[in-house]
Amino acid sequence: MLMLLLLVGMLLLRGRHYLWFSFGCLACSILPAYWHFEKREMSTRLLVFLAVIVALGVLGRVPLAAVPNVQLTSFVVIVSAVSLGPEMGFVSGSMMALVSNLFLGQGPWTPWQMLAWGLMGLTTGLLRRSRLKDNTWVLVIWGALWGFWFGWIMDLWYALAYVRPLQPASFLLAFAGSVVFDALHAATNAISILLLYRPWRQLMDRLTVKYQILPSREDHEP
Repeated sequence: MLMLLLLVGMLLLRGRHYLWFSFGCLACSILPAYWHFEKREMSTRLLVFLAVIVALGVLGRVPLAAVPNVQLTSFVVIVSAVSLGPEMGFVSGSMMALVSNLFLGQGPWTPWQMLAWGLMGLTTGLLRRSRLKDNTWVLVIWGALWGFWFGWIMDLWYALAYVRPLQPASFLLAFAGSVVFDALHAATNAISILLLYRPWRQLMDRLTVKYQILPSREDHEP
């Protein structure tokens, strides 16, 4: 939907103010999730657990910032979303981008990173009630794919902000120019999930049950 809105907006605006239009689309995508999150009844334990997850995601990114696209934030987003579900996955993923950029630098790229990691958590959280979450190799492939999808979302921001003139070939060049970096992200996700997914997942599931972090209806598995 976001991509469709951006395309229609650029056609209607004919190359004028499309960057501002893109930020409007981002706001329309992110704010409803936070509005619903704000209105939701949550226990103190859930808020503390969510804060710890966000802190882990930040720690997985900031110390490795000198190595392009090699970080463990995406792994934390994926494994926590499987345990907490799509809504918490979106909020935790987007918050990891916002908080980590307090150390690495905020800028117009921050909302796009929030959207990318938020969508990673949202879509992964949909696997929570599926048997696919128990198949490590499925999650390895999923994490690798999200390494590229994350990069494409950021390539879209780069093209909208810096590429002139905006043409289909310009977008293709922008996307192609980041293939190596996206591959590093994908490989990092795949390796970290292969090695760490099962113990981390068991730990998070044990904590959510032991401390009754999620409401009982969300703990129920079909």
